This record gives sequence, structure tokens and C-alpha cells, in this order.
Amino acid sequence: MRKFWKWIRYIGGSIILLSLIVYFSFQGYYWLLNKSAKAKLEKKPVLTEQGHQFRDLNANGRLDIYEDSRQPVDARVDDLLSQMSLEDKVGMFWHPPIGVGDRGQVLGKPAFVSPASSYDVIINQKVRHFNLFEVPAPKFLARWNNRIQKIAEMDRLGIPITISSDPRNGVNNFLGNDLLGGGYSKWPEPIGLAAIGDSSLTVKFAQISSHEMRVVGVRTALHPMADLATEPRWARINGTFGENAALSATMVSAYITGFQGKELGPNSVACITKHWPGGGPQAGGEDAHFSYGKDQVYPGDNFRYHLIPFKAAIEAGTAMMMPYYAVPVGQTSQEVGMSFNREIVNDLLRDEFGYDGIVCTDWGILEGFSVAGIEIVEVKDWGVEHLSIEDKIVMAIDAGVDQFGGNNHGTQLLAAIQNGKVTEERLDQSVRRLLRVKFAIGLFDNPYVDEEEAARVVGQESYMQEGAKAQRKAMVLLKNKKNHQGAILPLPEGIKLYIEEIDPEIAAEYGRIVADPEAADVALIRLQTPWEPRDDDYVEQFFHQGTLEFEAEELERLLTIARKIPTVFFIYLDRPAVMPELNRAAAGMVAEFGAFDDAVLDVAFGRSAPAGHLPFEIPSSMEAVREQFEDVPSDSREPLYPYGYGLSY
Repeated sequence: MRKFWKWIRYIGGSIILLSLIVYFSFQGYYWLLNKSAKAKLEKKPVLTEQGHQFRDLNANGRLDIYEDSRQPVDARVDDLLSQMSLEDKVGMFWHPPIGVGDRGQVLGKPAFVSPASSYDVIINQKVRHFNLFEVPAPKFLARWNNRIQKIAEMDRLGIPITISSDPRNGVNNFLGNDLLGGGYSKWPEPIGLAAIGDSSLTVKFAQISSHEMRVVGVRTALHPMADLATEPRWARINGTFGENAALSATMVSAYITGFQGKELGPNSVACITKHWPGGGPQAGGEDAHFSYGKDQVYPGDNFRYHLIPFKAAIEAGTAMMMPYYAVPVGQTSQEVGMSFNREIVNDLLRDEFGYDGIVCTDWGILEGFSVAGIEIVEVKDWGVEHLSIEDKIVMAIDAGVDQFGGNNHGTQLLAAIQNGKVTEERLDQSVRRLLRVKFAIGLFDNPYVDEEEAARVVGQESYMQEGAKAQRKAMVLLKNKKNHQGAILPLPEGIKLYIEEIDPEIAAEYGRIVADPEAADVALIRLQTPWEPRDDDYVEQFFHQGTLEFEAEELERLLTIARKIPTVFFIYLDRPAVMPELNRAAAGMVAEFGAFDDAVLDVAFGRSAPAGHLPFEIPSSMEAVREQFEDVPSDSREPLYPYGYGLSY
């Protein structure tokens, strides 16, 4: 027995010792790495010429063309490109995520969404584009921006950082408020802007969102989505402008105009329009983020219909375009994902549509994301799974891609160049496009922001009020049953109210809250479109996929309430719900597209009136959903509510 415990102590001590060695080795490695990177930084002088001050970004003591804000953009690009090393150019091809400290610290070690030291990736790897997920309060995000811009400025050529973000202004946001919050004004999702259908309001939204992004240092919007919601099961519908190509084209154009202005300039946030050539017609509605959803299909032979909003985006001057992951089944000679597909990017987008802006891939087409050697987000390399990372890079660049989102594989790109698979001339084509946008939006002249202004602007009261009005306006009144007293909605204030999924403290300002439905005058219940939870991949938790029907037990529970007392359902339609039984039983039915409880209650009690119209049809059954074509709008059999439907008070 003593020998047993001796061995236990020996093994336990060995594990502890090994853990300490690994820990201190990890800490020491990043200490040395960051120290080495910081040692390469040197303070840059300021030059004065004809009363104007310019940053001497390459510290050569004279004003270079690329440092001179008075020079044309193309001349500045040419001058800088001539001074860039091969490593500088390779660094421009990557757009990985980066982490931010909760008080605006620059992270010197890897974090969950920042798999490298910020110093190392900026100074040694020369990466100049990053995207953000979870962020601190606006003041601290602005502080962080200034710190990393200072790091970039101190590098050899002083090429500034471009920061990007997914939408942060929705009530829900696709990845939720934990990852995409940050105190910004809150609006309905883009599908709600489509329900309102007012392009001038979409411009106003985009101008406000652009301002809130710009003051914290975010200069690239990973949106809008120009995809069409022709497949009701698809998980990304709430980020689209619906299923109608003409309306979507109008909204996409307005969105880009609001973010960028009529042309790119210092007050622009550059847009990445996605997902070329339209990610909506997914086979069975399954999303292409996952291997089971890699096929994009066109049973209605309607491929060209999905290009209409993208044509509008190009005409509006979108700075960038992002292809989707999916394989366009039967549309090209190669059955490979869009970013690897030369016919989709080079032939269709570049040659036929004449687009010469940046093409940035969607995130993770070269490699997935692993923690402790365990893959938690799969790589999205559909059709080229057999290729090495180096050869996937080569194939995408040959297809017409300029930048890789979410990945950072400079070593493999350098190897491809050294092996003669990619020429430096081809590299220069992409770097020229990437630099052009940096110069146009003024990053070379002043990439810094004001921390106090960021705190004042983001989420300011006037912006919050505009968003709140839009939440209410976007709601669609679907049913308003009449009785001997008239229509059920709007409700009279002061009634006895049974509620579900509504804050009781807020609801108490409108009526008397009761716990028993049978003691209430009216039941007011908030719902969401059903989905099938899946968890094989970390990202799956954010995707509402699968069936649109309510589970039998939950459906019966809701119907039981509706049979006892008049019931008004407010349902969040991030996708069209299949709800014929609920609709029949309901006294009132209202669709919403991202709204807080006070907005729902204001509409329920008539303080605001719903003004939206359905941006997609509501199908009558799952059988009808399965029978419709993924690529054709408004084609389900006998829909419960047609596209464009909407009542009013």
C-alpha cells in the first residue's frame, strides 16, 4: 500500500512539475516574442511642409508621396507599393480576429478569439486587417484602437490597421449580444428594415451605425447581406432584406450609401457586401458553415435572380465583396466553394460585372479553429478538402480572391511564392486594392480616435430613440380578431394581463399583471420561430436551423391558453414560422424583427402603431416548405400570409 501511495505522489508531482514547466515556457516564449517585437518599434518624426504637418511614416526625413495627403490615392498606392517588402505584401492578405483587453489593453498572449500575440502579428507577421468579436465599452475600445495604431505606426513603413466588425446595432445580432454587443444604438435586424421598406430610413440607420463604428476605430463593416431569403429554413434570414430582389437591391444600395457616403472618404466605413453570388438557396435550408450544408442549389433555374442585389451593391460603390462558402451545384464546371471557384469570382464578378474592388473570403476557408488540439469550428473548404493549405491559398488567389478572412497563413503564402505557384505581380494586384481603401478612408493620415467622443457618440440618446422608433415601425400586424367590442388590438391600458417572455416590471406600466391565465382579461405572449438546437460545432449554437414548426407539447400548451382567454402572440421572425394552429387560435398575431419589451407593449397598447409588411411569405405547413424551390421567392403552396401582407390600426 505504501508503494502504491509512493507512486501516486510521484506521478502527481511529475504532473505538477510538467504543468509548471509548460506554463512558464508559455509565459517566457510570449515575453521574449513581445519584447522582440517592441524592440523593433521606433518613434516616428513629424514633417512640416508649407504649413502642413505630415507623419514621416518611414522615418527617412523627407515627405514621400504616400505620406502626403494632398497626393492622389493611386499615386500614394504606387509609391508605398514600391517600398514594401514581400513580407509586407503577404501580411496584407490576412484578416484574422483579434482580442481586446477589457480596459483597452493590447493582448500580448493568445486569447479565445485572438490566437496570437498582437505585437507579434502586427510587427513580425505584418498583418494589417483584423476583425472584432467581444469588445469593451466604447471608450476602452477607442483606447485600444489608438494603441494598436501606434504599434503599426512604429513599424518600418507605418502602414495603419483596418478594424472590421459584424453588425452590432440589432436588438438580437446574429452572434448575440455577448459577442456583438457594446452599447450601440439598437434597431430591428435588417429584415425589419425591409419590413418597413423605407430606403431613406435605411440610409439614416446606416449613417448612425457608421458614426458609432467610426468613433471607436472600426472602419470596415462586414455587412450588408445582399442574399435573398428564398429558402425559409435558412438560418441567416434575419440579416437579409427578404426574398424580393427589387426591394433587397434598393435596401442594399441605401445601406451602402449610408455607411460609405457617395464615395469612400475619411467619414466612410467601408462595406463588405456578402455573400456573393447569393447565399440564400441552401439545399434544404442547411447553412454552408457546416459540411451538411455545403450545397447551394437552383431547382427553379433562378441563379440570375440572386445577382440583382449584388449588382445594386456594385453600382453603390461597395468597397469589398465576400463570396459564400457553398458549392454552386450545377452552375460551374468545378463543384468547389465560391472562393475557390474562378468562374464565380474572376469570370462572373470581375469580368462580367466589372468589379475591381476587394474580394475577401468568408471566415475559415483554409483551416478550422481548434482548442487544445480539438477542432471546435470546422474548416469550410468545400470541394477542395483534399488540398494542402498552401494549394488552397493558390487556388483562391487564382480564382480572384484578394484577402482571406479569419485565417492567417503567411508562411504558406510565402512558400507558394517561393515555389512559383503565385507571382509577386499577382500579389501586387491584391495589395493595390487593399491599400487603395486604406488611403481613401484616411487611415494613413489619421487612424486615431477620440476616447471621450467615442463615449459620447455610441448609444447616445438621440440614436437610441431613432432605433426604438424603428423597432415599433417594423412590426407587422397579421391578425386582429374582432368581437362585440371591436378589434382586440390595441389593448386598453389597465386591464388584467397574463404575460410570458416579457419583463413584468415593464408590463406593469401598461396593465395589472396576473399569474394565472384564467384570471386575466388578455394573454400577451412573446414567441420565437422554432429551430432545432445542434452542437457538434461551436458556431452551430448561433444558427437557428431545421424545422419551422412548434413542438407538439409546446404548441398544445399555447393553444390551451388561447382557448381559455383572448391571446395575442408577438413572434420574432428571424425565419418564417409554420404556425397555422396558433394563428387560428390567436385573437391577435404580430410579427416583429428585433424589439425590446417596451416596443412590443407600446404596439400592443396602441402607443405606437405597427406599420410593417412581410418581407417574406409565411408558409402554411412544413410540407409546403419542403415542396417549394430553394431559389424561387414566394412559391410555397397556399401560404398562410403572402409576401407584403400587413394590417394596421
